[in-house]
Amino acid sequence: QVQLVESGGGLVPAGGSLRLSCAASGRTLSYYVMGWFRQAPGKERKFVATINWSGGSTYYADSVKGRFTISRDNAKNTVYLQMNSLKPEDTAVYYCAAGRILAQLRAGQGDYWGQGTQVTVSS
Repeated sequence: QVQLVESGGGLVPAGGSLRLSCAASGRTLSYYVMGWFRQAPGKERKFVATINWSGGSTYYADSVKGRFTISRDNAKNTVYLQMNSLKPEDTAVYYCAAGRILAQLRAGQGDYWGQGTQVTVSS
């Protein structure tokens, strides 16, 4: 069993930056692919970014490409999402997830999910 806890959310003006963290406990994340997803009020949860087990391969939704960076530190059992040039439409609850198969995780089929952290971008 893996427990995931996100942190780092908050209120930021448009154009600002935030770094989200996802700390894992219960089992090493080294053999899991990791991802970030977000859910805006009244909308379905959407894929943001994924990273493979080594950190050598990343994939982003078009809406965040060039602005967000996903990374991981397996020694710290933590995954990060650096968010720059934030826009009001980035406002959402952000969730991290862990999975065994990258394609399934990108489709939203994670094995483990965190409780989410709120990101609010003011205009």
